[in-house]
Amino acid sequence: MRVSKQSQQFARQLFRLSLADGQVSPERVNGVLTHLTQHPPRQPLAVLRRYHRLVAVQLAKNRALVEHAGVIDAGVLRTIEATFTQKYRRPVAAAARPDPRLIAGLRIRVGDDVYESSVAAQLTALALSL
Repeated sequence: MRVSKQSQQFARQLFRLSLADGQVSPERVNGVLTHLTQHPPRQPLAVLRRYHRLVAVQLAKNRALVEHAGVIDAGVLRTIEATFTQKYRRPVAAAARPDPRLIAGLRIRVGDDVYESSVAAQLTALALSL
């Protein structure tokens, strides 16, 4: 199903209403969703999907997903948070997730940006260069 331009624009307006100081506000999101249940738009599913995508992208920008192979110290996570908060000039929270495929090292994702320093990535690069 093709989403109309009006539905896309409406979803972007709802998204802008969900922001407080450039950050997604849970209270505002709740208010937007309450309004949508009381006053459904013309293409409700299309609007909700687009709105959900916009909110998810914004939330991902404020989260650093740290994938690691071994044990990671809480101090390292705090250092990563501080570094990326300074780099992006917005609050970034770090969350750790183990990934034994990395062998050793880290892979950090902030929104669409990926920073990787792992043995697996180096082995893959080496294999591609041969």
